[in-house]
Amino acid sequence: MIGNYNNVIASRPEGVENKRAYLVGGGIASLAAAAYLIRDGHMAGEKITILEQLDINGGCLDGSGNAIDGYIMRGGREMEAHYECTWDLFSFIPDLKRKDPDAPFTSPEPELASDQERTVLKRIRDVNQWDPNSSKCRLMSNCGEPDRDPSLGLSHSHVMELTKLTLKTEEELGATTVEEFFSDSYFKTNMWYFWTSMFAMERWHSVVEMRRYMQRFMHLMPTMSRLEHILFTTYNQYESMVLPLQIWLKDKGVNFDMKTQVTDLDFEIVNGEKTVTAIHLLRGSAETSETIVTTADDLVFVTNGSMVENSTTGNNNEPAILNREPGACWQLWKNIAAKDPAFGRPEVFCSDIDKSKFVSFTITATDSPIADLLKEFTGVDPYTHKAVTGGIMTIKDSSWLMSATCNRQPQYRSQPVGDYQPKQHKDEPDKNVLAIWAYGLFPDNTGDFVKKKMSDCTGEELLTELLYHWGAKDQIPAIMKTVKVIPCMMPYITSQFLPRVKGDRPEVIPEGSKNLAFLGQFAEIPDDCVFTVEYSVRSAIMAVYKLLGITDKTPPEIYPSKDDVRVIIKASETMYNGEIPGEHLLSHLLKGTSLQGLLK
Repeated sequence: MIGNYNNVIASRPEGVENKRAYLVGGGIASLAAAAYLIRDGHMAGEKITILEQLDINGGCLDGSGNAIDGYIMRGGREMEAHYECTWDLFSFIPDLKRKDPDAPFTSPEPELASDQERTVLKRIRDVNQWDPNSSKCRLMSNCGEPDRDPSLGLSHSHVMELTKLTLKTEEELGATTVEEFFSDSYFKTNMWYFWTSMFAMERWHSVVEMRRYMQRFMHLMPTMSRLEHILFTTYNQYESMVLPLQIWLKDKGVNFDMKTQVTDLDFEIVNGEKTVTAIHLLRGSAETSETIVTTADDLVFVTNGSMVENSTTGNNNEPAILNREPGACWQLWKNIAAKDPAFGRPEVFCSDIDKSKFVSFTITATDSPIADLLKEFTGVDPYTHKAVTGGIMTIKDSSWLMSATCNRQPQYRSQPVGDYQPKQHKDEPDKNVLAIWAYGLFPDNTGDFVKKKMSDCTGEELLTELLYHWGAKDQIPAIMKTVKVIPCMMPYITSQFLPRVKGDRPEVIPEGSKNLAFLGQFAEIPDDCVFTVEYSVRSAIMAVYKLLGITDKTPPEIYPSKDDVRVIIKASETMYNGEIPGEHLLSHLLKGTSLQGLLK
C-alpha cells in the first residue's frame, strides 16, 4: 500500500521550469494529471493548458440541469475505500462552499469557492460514515416483488468456473468473451445479475476484464447483494469531484482552453524514440485551424478514446437518437495510432457500437407519488437526505434488464428537497424534487409492457416500462403529471470492455516516447480495472511521474485483495453460500495453531 512513509511531496524535477504541459481532454484523468504536475511536479499552473472540445469539463463525471427543466446524469461511477489514487488526489483538493450563503441559488459554479477547512475526501468520508450505504432492494421481479435471497446462487460447477478464471493468465484468455468461458446456467444466477447490472458488463464483453474485476474487488464479494462498502459522493460526481478540482486548478493558474478540438499530433521518430513536435486543433464554432509547436521539453497528455463521445439526449416526448457518426475523440486516436503500432488499435473499441451502447434516463420528480413508491421498496423516506435505494435496484425479468437508483437527495446543489430548499427563482414555491437515475443494458430488445425497442422510446415510455415492473401500473397517470424524464443514448459507454489483446490499449508511456503519455480508460494499466475513476486517476499519476522523471515517489499500489488469504477465504465462503467444503475438517486440523483464526 502507499503507506505514510511514501506519502511525501516529491522533489522538484530538474528543469521543470522550462517545461509546458498540454492535456488533451477535460475529463478526470486530465484534471488529475494537472493537479499532480502542480503538487508533485512543482510545475507552475500557468504552464499547464487543458484542451477540451466541449464547453464543460468532467467527461463521464457529469451532472447538469435544474428542477424546472429536468436534471440529467449520464451515469455515475461506484467507488470504494481502496481507491488509493483517487483518495490521494482528493485529500489535497479543498471542498466547495457558497461564497454568499444568503444569495439566490441560480447556478452552482459562479456561487462556489474553495473551502480551505475541508477537503473533498473529508466531505465524502464524513457523509459515508454518517450514512453508511446499504442496498434495500438489490433485485426484484414479478412487477415489484423484492428478491430477498442474499446468496450468489452458485452451484459447485459455477464456483469451479470462477476459480478457473482467476487461475488463468490474460495471455491464455486472449480475446475470449464472458459467454464463451461460462456455462449457460451461470447467467441465471444471482451473482451474474449482481455483476452485470453493477458493472454494466455484458456476455459479449472480455472475460479478461471480468477476471481483473474479480481479483481487484474480491474483498467486496461478501457484500455484493447489499453493496455495503460502496461509497457515494454527497452530490453528483461533477459537482462533488470535478468542480472543486477544476476551481482549485483555476486558482493555481491552469489554462482551460474550451471548445477546442485536437485533431492530430505530429511526431519526430528517430531510432525508435518518439517526440511530439506539434498539436493540431480546431478552435471554437468557426473551426479555425491552429498549430501549437512543441519541443522535447514540453509534455503532451492525451485521453485516447471516450466512453461518452456522441452522447445524445431526448425528453418526455422524444427518444435519444443513436449517433453513429465517427466521434472526434476516436478520430484523434486513429490519427495518432496510424503513426506507430505502440499507440494502440482504437478500431478494437470503437467499431461495434451495437455491442458498446446502452440507454440511461434521469427522472426529475416534483412533489410526486413516486416518493411513496420508493419508500415502500426501501423503508426510507427519500426526503430525509439519507441513502434511499442504496445503489441500483435491478429488475431480473426485464427484457431491457433495467436498473434504477435514488441516491441521497439532493443530488444537485440547486435541488429543493426536504428541509433543503434553495430555489431556482425567488418567487418559486417550496417543492420537493427527487432525481432518480435508471438504465437498461439491452436497448435493442422490445419492452415487456411498452412494445418498442428501448432505444426508440421517449422519456415517458421508458418510465412507463419501469413503473409497470415496479408494480405501479395504476399510479402511472398521476406520476406522469409530476415528472420530467431525459433519456440519454451513449454509443461507446461499455467500449472499454470489448474483447482485446495485448497492444490494443497503448501503454501509459508508449515504448520510446519522450514526451507523450496516454490517459484514461483506454490506456493499459496492468491489474487495474477500467470503468472506474481510480483507473483514470492512476493513469494520471503514472504519466506525470514517468514523464517528469520523479523517482523518489511512486504511485500508490493497487489494493492487493487477491493476495490476502482472509479475503480469499471469505470470498470462497460467500460463493459456497456460507460454508466452505471441508471447513470442519480444516478447522479441526488448525485447532490450537496460530492459523485457526483465519477461518473466523
